[in-house]
Amino acid sequence: MTSGSASVWRVRCEKRIRVKMEGDAVSPNIFGQSKAGYVLSNVAEVVERILTFVPTKNLLRIASVCRLWRNCARRVLRTQQRLTWLSASGSSIYEEHVLLRTMAEDLEKIYLLPQTALLMVDGENFSWPFSYTHKKARKCEDEVESNPVEKLRRLLPSTCDVLGIVASGIVVTPSGSPSSPPEEHEDGEAGFSLLFPAMDGVTIRPFHFCKKSLSESAMEEAGLINNPDLKVVLMFDYETWKAGGRCFLKKLLEPLSQNNVLIVGGQVERTFSNNTTCCSPGSFGAVGLTFSGSKIQGASVLVDQDVSSSKAAEATIQRLKAANIPERNTMGFMFACVGRGHNSYNNERNVEASAFRKIFSNIPLLGFFGNGEIGCDRIVKESYTLSETDAEGLQHSFTTVMSLVHFG
Repeated sequence: MTSGSASVWRVRCEKRIRVKMEGDAVSPNIFGQSKAGYVLSNVAEVVERILTFVPTKNLLRIASVCRLWRNCARRVLRTQQRLTWLSASGSSIYEEHVLLRTMAEDLEKIYLLPQTALLMVDGENFSWPFSYTHKKARKCEDEVESNPVEKLRRLLPSTCDVLGIVASGIVVTPSGSPSSPPEEHEDGEAGFSLLFPAMDGVTIRPFHFCKKSLSESAMEEAGLINNPDLKVVLMFDYETWKAGGRCFLKKLLEPLSQNNVLIVGGQVERTFSNNTTCCSPGSFGAVGLTFSGSKIQGASVLVDQDVSSSKAAEATIQRLKAANIPERNTMGFMFACVGRGHNSYNNERNVEASAFRKIFSNIPLLGFFGNGEIGCDRIVKESYTLSETDAEGLQHSFTTVMSLVHFG
């Protein structure tokens, strides 16, 4: 069979799958009426190959057609182990945040089943738990969900752990291509959803602590202590400027500071997670994700407050290259002080994100502008750590933490 005829045959097979999946009126003997029908009913290798071209939501629907397709769909799902992200910016024509509409549309097209989702949105336009601060023209009253957090949860699988961050500004790489120029949105509407599938050799655990729930047993359950496989922690604190907040954060950071662990993050405006009963209104706390497993590698550098030119920013970020972290299945994170951005570069915008792209041409960059940064110059790779510091040395202001995390 020539490559051209094989392609035509595959298209015909895919069409038959779509017909079956969409539940159109189909004869019970459709699979017995042609060679393609016979193959789709009996040859697992062919069915499995075709299903690799089917987005995951449709794949789950296909799995209910018959036992052969169900088994093939399960094998395909196990191969979908590369994380992906959805991002959005610019004002939506709807009252809801632009990320909500993007996720509603683009989750139909992704090729993974999310087990964990990290979402970040700007605080000006995602004003949960209050009503929106300014109204937008909306196309249909019925399409607007009054609680954006609940809508986000409903868009994702019920088994997916959701961690949401609301910050002053958002850093996104446009969806679709890791090489697209990243964008620093210091103001305006922007957000992203970073989606993690189940990955062999990688364990992801969410956590959400307040002063009442923070304990040694809770930290151990989250994988933060007594976990020799822990490699990376993303941590985001809120309201820790209040009385007792500093001691709370030190208690959380101290066990991690001397270990072979990369820890990055910062202080944000608000958070939401699956743990809806952790904190009383107005209390301080911290949320985050722990990443454990031998496949994980990480590195971070601190862009200090005295860095004020694009050349100096590029030289600082260049130090990440020393980690020799693979670009495939790697995510870049940028956590910057709200006082940096164009304020640090003579009114020039997007300096640090552009410097990152010059050095790492094929790694997406995501992050936020917040009210304090967590991180330091550190490489976590295999069984060594490049640098060590204490809990105080992990906390900064008027800086940017740039990091890479590789997931194998």
